[in-house]
Amino acid sequence: MKRISVLSLSVLTAAVLGLSACSDNGDAPNKKTAAASEPAKQVVIYTNADEEAQQAMKNALDNNGFKGAYLMQSFGTSELGGKIAAEGKNIEADLITISTYYLDSFQKKNQMFQNLTFKTEPINPTPSYYAPILGNTGALFVNTQVLKESGLPAPKSIADLAKPEYAGHISVPDIMGSSTSWLMTQAVLSAEGEEQGAKTIAAIEKNAGAHLEKSGSAPLKKLRAGEVAVGFGLRHQAVADKAKGLPIDYIDPVEGNFQLQEAIAVVDKGDKTNPNAQKMAETIIKHGRTELLKYYPVALYKGETVSAENKPANPKMYKEPLTVELLEAHQKLVKGQNK
Repeated sequence: MKRISVLSLSVLTAAVLGLSACSDNGDAPNKKTAAASEPAKQVVIYTNADEEAQQAMKNALDNNGFKGAYLMQSFGTSELGGKIAAEGKNIEADLITISTYYLDSFQKKNQMFQNLTFKTEPINPTPSYYAPILGNTGALFVNTQVLKESGLPAPKSIADLAKPEYAGHISVPDIMGSSTSWLMTQAVLSAEGEEQGAKTIAAIEKNAGAHLEKSGSAPLKKLRAGEVAVGFGLRHQAVADKAKGLPIDYIDPVEGNFQLQEAIAVVDKGDKTNPNAQKMAETIIKHGRTELLKYYPVALYKGETVSAENKPANPKMYKEPLTVELLEAHQKLVKGQNK
């Protein structure tokens, strides 16, 4: 995920909180989606997706009749969130891909996205106005060599990282700088309740010290370099490192493996809605998921499969709908413990 900022919906254009980001492969039915039979303006796509995800979407469009028919523009999530908040339905974009909690918040406030006109079969309940394009799941991971040299036990839970013996030996993302950290926070708050869970997360951040990171991928980099023994981050990245023969292993915490998704939505511009927008959204889902699963091995649709090592032991979803407001509330809970 790209670096992002949480923006309170009432003041999203002012960008008040910084935040960074936050699939054996199956595919939706392989029937090709035909390009529009009549000329239309280029479809403008705004996305906060990583480079690999952007390329997968481009490949799906280019190989299925839409080469040259779209313009894809990349933004940091805070920038894209600010544009959506400020411009609403007047935004230039016809299609938007961004974290689902942004889409849910904007839809609730502005009703700015069309219901999708094509059918999908997501594993988890999904609103009618977007379709998930990728998912990320959280997990603990360890540098097995450093763990042994440090004389530390492998943690079984995220809460273990709050114990005194882990001080200075862990790296985790900061909830003010990373949506990956929100996966960790959701897990602990679900297991312990908000009051105790916030205290636990604050204690973990204190134990991380100088290794509290703004980037969700930074903890794993610290483990690769042997600077720390234990970290939290995106599960599939640790799985890939282990497969490469690095001294990295992953641990599914007892609190559960929580998930964040990014999705695609069609901006509702009434009669001015580009006629190819829905078709391109469908094409990305039907023909892009195979490649997206290679980089983000989280099954999102019925019939999709991932390798055994990419199946988390305890997948969970948070009890409340994920929104910008909920993230902001969790940030305040955690950081309020330090006052």
